[in-house]
Amino acid sequence: MTNNDVLRRIRYIFDFGDDKMIALFAQAECEVTREQVSNWLKKEDQDDYQALGDSLLATFLNGLINDRRGKREGAQPVPETKLTNNIIFRKLKIALDLRDDDILAVMKLVDLRMSRHELSAFFRKVGHKHYRECKNQMLRGFMRGLQVKYRGE
Repeated sequence: MTNNDVLRRIRYIFDFGDDKMIALFAQAECEVTREQVSNWLKKEDQDDYQALGDSLLATFLNGLINDRRGKREGAQPVPETKLTNNIIFRKLKIALDLRDDDILAVMKLVDLRMSRHELSAFFRKVGHKHYRECKNQMLRGFMRGLQVKYRGE
């Protein structure tokens, strides 16, 4: 999945307007324009399409966390310069305050079955012997499950 796909899906799942998208970036202390947001949301084949970088998506996800859970005391987290599906998954889990059972229930909504152990492997450190890379299919399935949960579709 591209960063732009993730941004489009999050916008659709939660029905965010342009003002809310700009406000989420601002929650993570990053100013963006309506034109930038519009260009990031366009499809790849459109003229004004602009690729969304890893650090900007990380900033947006940090803003989503701040918006949903409140800003934490002290210095704000530094956005990652390199994002993986595992990091995106973890940030969505934090933003939505989901426990393992909640995530498994979301996955079940779209007929993706997995054990608690398989799920925990996505949230381990990269060097851990039980670490497992989150593939695009799994992240897409999780986001489809969120769509069913939050939009009823």
